[in-house]
Amino acid sequence: MRTNLIRTTAVAATALIAALSLTACQSDAGARDEGTALSTSAPATQKPTPDPTAAPTSDPARSASPAGDKPAGNDKGNSGDSTGTTGSAGGAAAGSGGGSEDPGPVMTACGADVKVTYSTVRRPINHALLTMTNTGSEPCNAYHAPLLRFDDAQAATAVDQDSRPQAVVTIAPGESAYASIMLAAADGSGNDGHTAARLAVSFAPRSGSGSTDAAPAVIRLPADTYTDTTTTVSHWQSSMDDALMY
Repeated sequence: MRTNLIRTTAVAATALIAALSLTACQSDAGARDEGTALSTSAPATQKPTPDPTAAPTSDPARSASPAGDKPAGNDKGNSGDSTGTTGSAGGAAAGSGGGSEDPGPVMTACGADVKVTYSTVRRPINHALLTMTNTGSEPCNAYHAPLLRFDDAQAATAVDQDSRPQAVVTIAPGESAYASIMLAAADGSGNDGHTAARLAVSFAPRSGSGSTDAAPAVIRLPADTYTDTTTTVSHWQSSMDDALMY
């Protein structure tokens, strides 16, 4: 009986040891499985490792040129253009006296391609009318007053400064400007009266100093053209009526 008890105890001990060994093995395997699962999980913020053999990808935001961007090296070209543009405007301003207030290019002074005619009028008394017609293909400006010399006069005829127009008269091709000549005072107050046979008409430049390079228009006058020291000429006007007011 004692022998049977010892055997039963030994069997029980063996079974207990086997059970404990099995439990330890299962716990160890579970720990390994859990560890393997953790090692394969990457953090959410981790970026994938770039492939060094892959071709670089261009960034559209960097590679596309914004609208209006200038290609490299154009600054000098644009500066040249700007200098050229400024130079052209400066040349026009210099020709007009250098004033920056001149809004446009200077127009040629009338004189080179014009026809000048002399006409007698009934009213006002002792007056005549000069008509200057543009026979060229470009408009021109009738600056100031015509420069008149009767016969061999040493000085040009006096200008009626009250007749100065508000703006320079521009003559388009085929159109005309007008100036009146008061030949003699109606009250007879003039001196050195005489009959003139010839009239030379020269043209003033914009500056008003001297005359243009155009040759003067020489007119043979009517036989009874009488002048004296009171003779004056008006500024060029845009209409006949405006001219004959002086």
